[in-house]
Amino acid sequence: MADPVSWLMIETGWKVLAADGSEVGEVDEVAGDDTEDIFDGLAIATTALGKPRYVPAEQVTQITDGVVHLSLTPEQVSALGEYLEPATTAEIEPDSKGGLGESIRSELRELEGDVLAPTQRREHSMNIWRRIAFFFRRIR
Repeated sequence: MADPVSWLMIETGWKVLAADGSEVGEVDEVAGDDTEDIFDGLAIATTALGKPRYVPAEQVTQITDGVVHLSLTPEQVSALGEYLEPATTAEIEPDSKGGLGESIRSELRELEGDVLAPTQRREHSMNIWRRIAFFFRRIR
C-alpha cells in the first residue's frame, strides 16, 4: 500500500477510485486555498470531454501518489453535481503616465484579459473549449 500524501500534491490526470476500488475518473482540477491549507474538493472528469463533476473534500478518504480514493460508490459518483468554476476577479491598476506607447500597451493588456480570462461575477459551468484544454492536460 502506498504512503498517503497531502492534497497539495494532487495533480491533473491522477486516477480517482470509488470505494470499491473501481476507477471512476481522473482529476481535472483541485479546489482549495493552498495559502491557507484549505482543501475544498475536486473537479473530476468521468468522460473524455464531459462536464466535470464536483467531489467535496469530505468524500475523499485517502490520497496516495497518483491516486485519489473516495468514500463514494460508482453510482454515487455518477450522481454528483457539475463542477462550477469559481467567480473570478479583476485586478485594477492605476493609469500610467507613460505616454501614447504605454496607453496602447495598456489597452492591449485589457483586451487580452477580456478574451483569455474574462471576469465572471458568479460561479459558472466549464465551457467546451476549457474542457478540451483540460482533456489534453490530463493526457500529457
